[in-house]
Amino acid sequence: MAFFETLLNELTGFLGIGALLEMYKTGDYHRLLTLNGILGAISPVIPFLLLIEIGRALLYKKFKIEDYKMPFLIFVVNRFISRFLSIAAVAFFIGLLEKYALFKTSFTWYWLIYGYIVWEFSHFVYHYLGHKIRLFWCLHSTHHTPQTMNLSVSYAHFFLEAPYADTIRTSICILAGVNPPLLFFIMFIDGFWGAFIHVGENILPNARLGFLNRIILTPSHHRVHHARNPLYMDTNFCNLLNIWDKLFRTHQHEKEDLKIEYGITREMNPNNFMDVYFGEFYALWKDLVKAPGIKNKLLYIVMPPGWSHTGDHKTAKVTKQAYLEQLQQQQQEKENITVQAGSVVA
Repeated sequence: MAFFETLLNELTGFLGIGALLEMYKTGDYHRLLTLNGILGAISPVIPFLLLIEIGRALLYKKFKIEDYKMPFLIFVVNRFISRFLSIAAVAFFIGLLEKYALFKTSFTWYWLIYGYIVWEFSHFVYHYLGHKIRLFWCLHSTHHTPQTMNLSVSYAHFFLEAPYADTIRTSICILAGVNPPLLFFIMFIDGFWGAFIHVGENILPNARLGFLNRIILTPSHHRVHHARNPLYMDTNFCNLLNIWDKLFRTHQHEKEDLKIEYGITREMNPNNFMDVYFGEFYALWKDLVKAPGIKNKLLYIVMPPGWSHTGDHKTAKVTKQAYLEQLQQQQQEKENITVQAGSVVA
């Protein structure tokens, strides 16, 4: 009986319907007039969209179990080993740093705008470091291993990534004066949008969202972020507001003539849990073993993925530069052929 009760609790937790069921049992719908009640009512939206996404894939015979198997397996594992780590990290750094805040904010619309801009900056910092420091990439890479895009990808994270992310994001926001209630509200909006931007083509074939593609980061932008195409690598680190990507020149639109290839550049088995979950740690360990001297070993930990002590770097920056140079050379060759053809005609 305890097993089925646990299973039911896990199912309601995944679907986000616990708050709605509680309101139905008690008959107290006045909670919908409170912020917590509204947030509880909105929580099931992403799981519901995920079920629709799977349903449409089944209906049009496009469903592949491997597209969803690994993210769901990771979700189950993480539920048991990291349920409270992120909450504890947030609570700890709020208590530690709140007294050092530059100033105090309140829960008002203008401070919400300020708070969200600060939050987006903190998210950019965490996300940028997750791609530019090898050790942090080991924590983040699990999220990039799926080779298709669908809502289940939002559940695919290494269990220590959330505490790492929330340590950076909470610390920056609290020190910048974002008060805890405002921070929690922003976290909810960010979590909802952060899940939604993983929506797959079964629901949104064109994920640019019209004019919004010029104003905010859309699912199209996040598909670019998950791409391993050289042009798309290490772009679109923000979550909703694209101001920091534009400021730091990491903003990239999806190109109509460049098909997105999802996944990571390392050769891996996307259906092998150990490779998906621990593969980057193992790759880092192999590099540390073969690296000569303490300095090179430390550099492998803090330098970007693809850095090599031999100088034969395969970082995202080097790969993208080589791609752009090749593209420029091809364009030059086309122009030369056109000029030559014109000369012959003349």
